[in-house]
Amino acid sequence: MENGHLTRQELLRQLTQTAAGTPMGTLLRSFWQPVAPADSVEPGKARALRVLSEDLTLYRGESGTPYLIGARCAHRCTVLHTGWVQDDQVRCMYHGWRYDGTGRCTEMPAEKNVSPDLVKIAGYPVHEYGGLLFAYLGAGPAPAFDLPRKPGLEEPGRLRVIRYQEWDYNFFQGTENSLDATHVSYVHVWGKVSRFGDEITTAVPELSYEETSSGIRQTAFRSANNVRISDWTFPNNNHIVSPGPRKGDPWTDSVTWHVPIDDEHTMRFAVTTMASTEPDTDRRFLEDRREGYNPADHYHELFEEHRMPEGIGSQQVIATQDYVALRGQGTIVDRSQERLGQSDAGVALLRRIFLRELEAIREGRPAKAWARLDEPAHLPIQVPEPV
Repeated sequence: MENGHLTRQELLRQLTQTAAGTPMGTLLRSFWQPVAPADSVEPGKARALRVLSEDLTLYRGESGTPYLIGARCAHRCTVLHTGWVQDDQVRCMYHGWRYDGTGRCTEMPAEKNVSPDLVKIAGYPVHEYGGLLFAYLGAGPAPAFDLPRKPGLEEPGRLRVIRYQEWDYNFFQGTENSLDATHVSYVHVWGKVSRFGDEITTAVPELSYEETSSGIRQTAFRSANNVRISDWTFPNNNHIVSPGPRKGDPWTDSVTWHVPIDDEHTMRFAVTTMASTEPDTDRRFLEDRREGYNPADHYHELFEEHRMPEGIGSQQVIATQDYVALRGQGTIVDRSQERLGQSDAGVALLRRIFLRELEAIREGRPAKAWARLDEPAHLPIQVPEPV
């Protein structure tokens, strides 16, 4: 710190620090965040969950309602996800203390003359949307669940595939990548030319950026017939359209979040939807995006052998190429060593916005009231063929 002000290196470091009590941790907790695929926990079951450097218990009551509470029983601090779900509450397997979905203790069966309701662990609101479970981990009442909504996740008659992966780098590297349209011309031809790289081409784009009520609109102009727009929503969501598995297939809506597990690990949620057309096309879409390959489990093959696996779908190829570029920066990139250029205009704007918001938090001032766009962003459905 210099003369009471943070140095550039200290400011850049704050972009990556996500635990409770840090400015970024406070900022991220003031938004609904996806924390798990909706089908990752069944009614009457509980599982452990770590998000934003906080250990938690995710469970569904027997009614099917999802809940998110603290990881450990307040009594002797054993984990709660090994206990029993009863009705819409969870009972600790150690001494039977029971908690409701707000984290309030409702029973201490081995104790006498006690008031269980005086004991409370963490408890957070949960909202199910688009095949994901979202949670609000901030202080005070949760905002309306509006900013994360996307028309492509709500329109009837659309096929949907959800991919969840855990990657071993800081979430902000993935967030910055969303505002770097130039990387498409290079990253997505690494190992093999992906469908993305093939359709968008390797032409270097002219870039423009606009801060909106919800985030940033990115426009990448490669030619009159090759203009791509992405709708990035604050603080960590990107919405683009992507080519289908085979040339001529419908383009798909891809909505992706990078959510911190902790400062060195990230949950990557990718929800892809497509309007159902005919059986063969629908089948290709569903098979192309099925689970099975996580690049974070194949570091040696990717980084030492430069080997892209055969037989994975086009969306998995694209994700793997992004992983190699981002993990190649290190688990937490040292941004003080960078040399940004004109092609990094989106990254620079993104950092200015985040640093502005973090400064407001440090000084106790209101940050921007981000709001969903009045009209959904128009994203080109596909790159037209040259005339």
